[in-house]
Amino acid sequence: MAAKLKGVKEITANRKAFHEYFVLERYEAGIELCGTEVKSIRAGGVNLKDSFCVIKNGELFVRGMHISPYEHGNIFNRDPVRPRRLLMHKREILRLNARVMQDGVALVPLRMYFKDSRVKLEIGLCKGKKLHDKRDSEAERQSKRDIERAMKNANDD
Repeated sequence: MAAKLKGVKEITANRKAFHEYFVLERYEAGIELCGTEVKSIRAGGVNLKDSFCVIKNGELFVRGMHISPYEHGNIFNRDPVRPRRLLMHKREILRLNARVMQDGVALVPLRMYFKDSRVKLEIGLCKGKKLHDKRDSEAERQSKRDIERAMKNANDD
């Protein structure tokens, strides 16, 4: 049997989510996958861009996450955008469901990573940004970039 890999290795991040939402809380969830999907993920064939999470009958699902079909997978490949079940404690799912129903927040996948050879999905409890919030975030990021550039040029002189 192969030796288990230790540590955390990031597979992909949903950078669009940080532009569109304020992240209030973060949670770690396991994800139910088939073998060819794991092989495709190891090859980097995953996209979280338009994905979101829903709670249905006390179970948590991720929808819109695209995992490319594994090229050597033949009949074992599954639908690339099928809903996939997320694995969390029932208590946590019920708490998240209450927050989503009450506060008008969304569950959004933020990043996917390997943790000791298991695929994990970090989901965020997020509140949508308004247009002016997005502009403020962009202006703040631009000013930080300008300050760093000025500091670098001052150190070079």
